[in-house]
Amino acid sequence: MKVALIQLNSKLDFKYNLHVIREYLSEAKKEKAQIAFLPECFYSMSDGVNPTPHLVSNGNEHEENIKSLARDFGVNLFGGSVAYKEGNKIFNRAYNISRTGEVLSVYDKINLFACDFYQHGKIVKEVRESNIYSSGQDVNTFDFQKYRFGNTICFDIRFPNIFDSLMKKNVDVITIPSAFTRKTGELHWHILNRARAIETQSFIISAAQVGEHNDQVSTYGHSLIVDPWGDVLLDLGGKNSSIGFVTLNFDKITSVRNSIKVR
Repeated sequence: MKVALIQLNSKLDFKYNLHVIREYLSEAKKEKAQIAFLPECFYSMSDGVNPTPHLVSNGNEHEENIKSLARDFGVNLFGGSVAYKEGNKIFNRAYNISRTGEVLSVYDKINLFACDFYQHGKIVKEVRESNIYSSGQDVNTFDFQKYRFGNTICFDIRFPNIFDSLMKKNVDVITIPSAFTRKTGELHWHILNRARAIETQSFIISAAQVGEHNDQVSTYGHSLIVDPWGDVLLDLGGKNSSIGFVTLNFDKITSVRNSIKVR
């Protein structure tokens, strides 16, 4: 199964972001990729203090824009997240959309980012995603062809209980769309992705944001595809938006699970 991994430097302007994504999806179509994976907040990146004004909701212009990405290029879009408004709440919601534009399933981020940044022993910045978003409640899996996919988002990667739940649901691929900070990314990003792949004996596909997005937000990049043995199959680096391709060999899942008995 050939897949495309897309790394973005999303801005607040959704029209700019859509233009960039369309360029990459055109390339994915030419490469005959069956699935393209997008990062966290691919549609509109806010400053992390206020929500984007371009909130997706059921059937609105923004949701239709996202569904048309899959439909126009005939590529399944899995895992990328957006700011989604439901009632008086906003969720960080991952979409899984078929090549015909059908929403197959969604996942609302459970573990919202919370971090204090220190300098010389003093807190210089506090980040609380809960100031914007409400937490999701349920893990999500869905089947595509012969395989089972599970969703997580960014900060979820630090909570192995979610991945244990997905493993018990016999997932083959776990998506981790992300907008990791540069500082925490340098320290933990590769280690965490490889650990989650090894623990769950699944493919980990982590499309990431990269670079300077606004005055408040800069991200680490290094979008990754990691196989069930923990080997990094693709790393898009930490400098630019880009796209890469990998053909997933699902026989690797069988060989790893037959070898290491953790299930």
